[in-house]
Amino acid sequence: MTVQTKFSALLLFLALANSLVSQDTKKEFDRSPQNIGSVLVFSGTGWYRHPEVAAISGWLARRSPELQMQVDVSENPNDLLTILPKYKVLVLNNNTELTAILDVRHQAAVRDWYRKGGGIVALHAALVRQTEWKWFNNLAGCDFDSDSEYLEARIVVDPKAKDHPAVRGHGMSFQYKADWTNHDRTVTGLKGFQVLLRVDESSYDPVRDLFKTRGGKAMGKDHPVAWLHTNDGGRFFYTELGHDVRSLETPFGRQHITEGIRWAAGLKPLPKKKK
Repeated sequence: MTVQTKFSALLLFLALANSLVSQDTKKEFDRSPQNIGSVLVFSGTGWYRHPEVAAISGWLARRSPELQMQVDVSENPNDLLTILPKYKVLVLNNNTELTAILDVRHQAAVRDWYRKGGGIVALHAALVRQTEWKWFNNLAGCDFDSDSEYLEARIVVDPKAKDHPAVRGHGMSFQYKADWTNHDRTVTGLKGFQVLLRVDESSYDPVRDLFKTRGGKAMGKDHPVAWLHTNDGGRFFYTELGHDVRSLETPFGRQHITEGIRWAAGLKPLPKKKK
């Protein structure tokens, strides 16, 4: 076999291999979730970074099939300037002190996108050290004071929210394990806010030892842990779940986050699964 013949055979082999790869890629694309209101998970942090931030981003990305929405992940603030407009939901994954990594251009881009109908889902430490960003602090309703250890506690569904897809189906109260955050004020009664869940502080120790020595305060009888805020053209969903994957990888955790994201996107709840 001549060198030219060998080269021609190699080219034919590569062409066939490329065709097979293309077909496999097409099949995989056909199986992918519908790109309805795509989700951008932003996990850049400006202060303390939870060790499981990357794992939580991966967990969220793997929710694409059940969300029926494509989930992409970024830690680059400039993506908020360039590609955020193509997404319907921005998930803030434990983004402490956003003003340390987002300048006024980034902040304006997020604000303007939200005002055009965007949805923001904020997880756990996304409400830590955000008071310097006045718009976002008002959107969230509060900021961080202290937190607990990873503990089981009694969670109570707000009666007005019992039919919301992010919390329904588990009874009006149930036990759940997470790291529970104490905020600097309650959002109960604030205009445009709806509390979904509260935690019963009598069922666990609400302030861990580290914060007991630093003036950390429990919130008392009114301790919201998940809520909604509709204002200024967009939708905001916050949950204290999401310090680590343990607090998410449960039947309730998956439902809570999935339906919270879909609500933020303005989509209908998913059909109830048959038991």
